[in-house]
Amino acid sequence: MAKQNIVVKVAMFDDKKTRKALKIAVGVSGVESAALIGSDKDQIKVTGEGIDSVELATLLRKGVGCTELVSVGPVEEKKPAAATPAATPAPSKPPATVVPLQVLYPQHYYSSYGGPYYHIYESPSNEDPSCTIM
Repeated sequence: MAKQNIVVKVAMFDDKKTRKALKIAVGVSGVESAALIGSDKDQIKVTGEGIDSVELATLLRKGVGCTELVSVGPVEEKKPAAATPAATPAPSKPPATVVPLQVLYPQHYYSSYGGPYYHIYESPSNEDPSCTIM
């Protein structure tokens, strides 16, 4: 069997659950390494050979809680960069100029704080001072 990467999303709210999830992930047979990934560190990337992804997800659900199997795939082997033969250097291009996008809004639609300006209209009052409802 070839090495594979398994990414599992686990609901981990504190350090205790994180440690427990990593301990469960490393305890599955065939696992060589486990690491936290993702912007919120809520995903575990497990690398190894002959790992049962369903067993891993089931154990994490029982031990930690809500678990979602994100991806299963082969390990991408990094190939060393081969030395390229000495060739003539490519002509360098001038750096591209970046022009910021400017959106102009009519000033009569927006107030000084940047939000929309709403006109408030008051209707003429036809209230009879002798009539009060309370």
